[in-house]
Amino acid sequence: MSSGANQQNRQRTFHELEHELYLREFEIQLLKETSEAVSSHLHLDQLFQLVVERARDLIQAETVLLPVIDRDCKQYTYAAGCGKNADEIVGESLPLEYGICGWVWRHNRPWWTGILDELEPEERNRWEQEAGTVIMVPLGGKKHFMGGISGINKIGADNFSKRDLDLLTLFASQVSIALEVAMNIEELEAAQKEAEKYQQELQILNKELQITNKELENLALYDHLTRLPNRKLVQDRLLQQVHTARREKLPFSVIMVDLDRFKEVNDTLGHHVGDELLKKVGMRFKHALRHMDTIGRLGGDEFALVLPNTNAEMACLVADKLLKTLDIPFDLESATCSVDASMGIAVFPYHGDDVPSLLRSADVAMYIAKRNQDGYFVYDTKKDKHTVHRLNLAADLHQALDKGELQLYYQPKLDLDSKMISGVEALMRWNHTERGFIPPDVFIPTMEQSGMIRRYTIWALDEAYRQRMEWQKAGYALSMSVNLSVYSLRDRQVLEYIQSLQEQWRPPPGALVMEVTESAVMGDLGYVSGILSELSSQGVQFSIDDFGTGYSSLSHLKRLPVNELKIDRSFVMEMDSDADDATIVRSTVDLAHNLGLRVVAEGVETAETLDALKDLGCNQAQGYFIARPSPPDELITSLESNGWTLCRTDDEAETVGCTRAAPGH
Repeated sequence: MSSGANQQNRQRTFHELEHELYLREFEIQLLKETSEAVSSHLHLDQLFQLVVERARDLIQAETVLLPVIDRDCKQYTYAAGCGKNADEIVGESLPLEYGICGWVWRHNRPWWTGILDELEPEERNRWEQEAGTVIMVPLGGKKHFMGGISGINKIGADNFSKRDLDLLTLFASQVSIALEVAMNIEELEAAQKEAEKYQQELQILNKELQITNKELENLALYDHLTRLPNRKLVQDRLLQQVHTARREKLPFSVIMVDLDRFKEVNDTLGHHVGDELLKKVGMRFKHALRHMDTIGRLGGDEFALVLPNTNAEMACLVADKLLKTLDIPFDLESATCSVDASMGIAVFPYHGDDVPSLLRSADVAMYIAKRNQDGYFVYDTKKDKHTVHRLNLAADLHQALDKGELQLYYQPKLDLDSKMISGVEALMRWNHTERGFIPPDVFIPTMEQSGMIRRYTIWALDEAYRQRMEWQKAGYALSMSVNLSVYSLRDRQVLEYIQSLQEQWRPPPGALVMEVTESAVMGDLGYVSGILSELSSQGVQFSIDDFGTGYSSLSHLKRLPVNELKIDRSFVMEMDSDADDATIVRSTVDLAHNLGLRVVAEGVETAETLDALKDLGCNQAQGYFIARPSPPDELITSLESNGWTLCRTDDEAETVGCTRAAPGH
């Protein structure tokens, strides 16, 4: 070779090296700029676009695409692209098993022309036609495979080289972490926005719940006509005052008020005028009292007052003051009329040391005042004809307990979802040998006052546990509800007896439900909460009976280990015709379910009421429409003959009965 030719070859080699050096400097600079760019917290879409554009410059491809695999690894979507025909492809989604992206995902390795040499002839022919001019490297994150960077058609060459593969692989490893971080940030931002949306919705729901709660308390605790406290709230305030007076050893008074000849106003002037009179009487009485005093309307033309720190002499001054407020005639809608009142006064603890006895004494005194036309009268045992009767009743109760004359009847509870009888409530019945049937609300208070309540409760618990086991042996899976008085909740012997029965019979969870009244629970919340928790740990469930949403109940119920609310029959019986009662029932069901509690409605007497309760989401119902309380030997036969289906032990799993759980329970 001549020296001229050698000189020419050396010059060509020099230019090639110079060009290669330029390319390497370009590639290094490109990778450096890309590294700086991806670290600048770009938005995900901007980062996607930057990656495809820099990759296209790096490997000199006609088109570069960025397929991203969905989280469930079922398909991939072209998230970005640049170059020839890229706009037509970006945004399209394909199944993961389809195409080069699926191959790279399955094999977790890059695709380029050199792969064809590793394939079998038949597979090589197929892929060579489809992907002979394609290069794709995987994008692997720390947690999972994200997708890849794909180049199509090398500019100025037939195929991509091994150097293109190495550069693109290095590039992919450089940007993959940044892409994964950006994708995680976007998901986090989306989740945060969703959480903020849910938070806003929750705040709206909480506000609506507070409004509903307020409306419910207003409907349940205040008389809709006079806006004064109703019977429920008066009794609750009276119970609180009993506890306070016992603790501080101070007297307080109760005054029962009944308007004289109010019926004449209704009959002569109309009920709407009578309603107007009641409102104005209530307001006059209210303005005449102290702020600490309570005045409420019990119903009809009857009012009740609770006067803290007030003895008999002071109560007489209050009664006299109230009577004087009636001296001025009332200007009503269509007439001017005058009205008088009769008032009965009872003082704690002299005329009663609990709510029932105080109300009864004040009521007796009020009727004496009305009979004597005295205006007001302070209760006097000597003039109470019912006292001798009560003593006789206590003696008869002792004999009834000794002779076994008391009997438990059982009223079934219908599960509204399955339409099956899922439980029963044990109710005491006493058929006196001479006086005939005596209602429980007559003899139970006598038991409480005479100290017989412990003996009765232990007997009733023993009988109820035994009866539930007999039905279980016969194949019926029925929960058993038993009522506990406030005295039993404070009687350690009764509580220990319940624990011994649980150990003896070992009933399944939910088999035994102890029903306690709302006022009993709220009277001493801290103590009762501890007792309920103690028994709940041994499998006993608790139900709040005669629930009328006492003013402190809803705020404390979630802190108590109770499982069930029973809506008082006074709200249920008229819910078909009384919009206020229907609202109370609906709101109580919603609030109870929000607290994770079952809801039982008492006093169901029509099919329409039953259907309405089911529509409202109530869990169980009981009442005369389903069945009256019956002796145990008649109950099952009567129910089945009337077409009711009872839960069987075949249906029994971890809990007794067929009742669905309340939401969140």
